[in-house]
Amino acid sequence: MSKNSITVIKNVQIEQTIKKSRFICRLIPVETETAAKKLLEEITKKESKANHNCYAYILGNDSNIQRASDDGEPSGTAGVPMLEVLKKEELTNVLAIVTRYFGGIKLGAGGLIRAYGSSVSLAVSDASLARLVLQQIMLVTIDYKNIDTLNYFLQQQNLTTLNSQYSTQVTLSVPILKDNILNFKEQLTGLLNGNVSFKNGPEQIIPIQI
Repeated sequence: MSKNSITVIKNVQIEQTIKKSRFICRLIPVETETAAKKLLEEITKKESKANHNCYAYILGNDSNIQRASDDGEPSGTAGVPMLEVLKKEELTNVLAIVTRYFGGIKLGAGGLIRAYGSSVSLAVSDASLARLVLQQIMLVTIDYKNIDTLNYFLQQQNLTTLNSQYSTQVTLSVPILKDNILNFKEQLTGLLNGNVSFKNGPEQIIPIQI
């Protein structure tokens, strides 16, 4: 996985008008081609009166799936410029769709490239982003009486829990950067006077907002 993999956290939509043509850009988090194609179908149907619904998407933790479409615009003037913006911003697991309502004035190849590219750039600048980071899930088991202490510690360390299991004790799943595991264990063991146990869970890619 690329250390620089970034994704969008939630849907974004912006609009700009260039020489009377409306360009509506949507950025949508997506993880599979099946999901991307379904969204494309839904939005194309919703924007059925538009002249063009061009798109680009990048998928995979290594950005290994990349697709783009000009949807009837001159070849290379829409999908590729959109894709290039996503690549420049190091985004993955994201679908960009730019809907165009023609305003009667032709923009020329250069104008189209700038219009589609800038639409995606504007949407990215307005988006909430997260870096995709490979982390180790630590299973932390404690007594019930120590829950408040643990939660306060996690809050102070800007750590989160993915889930909790309750039986005679409480086990929390905590994602941690590998380089921080030893320090995490030492601090928590000292804080709880040794009344804590640790077990390695699976590695998992966690989005961290930036």
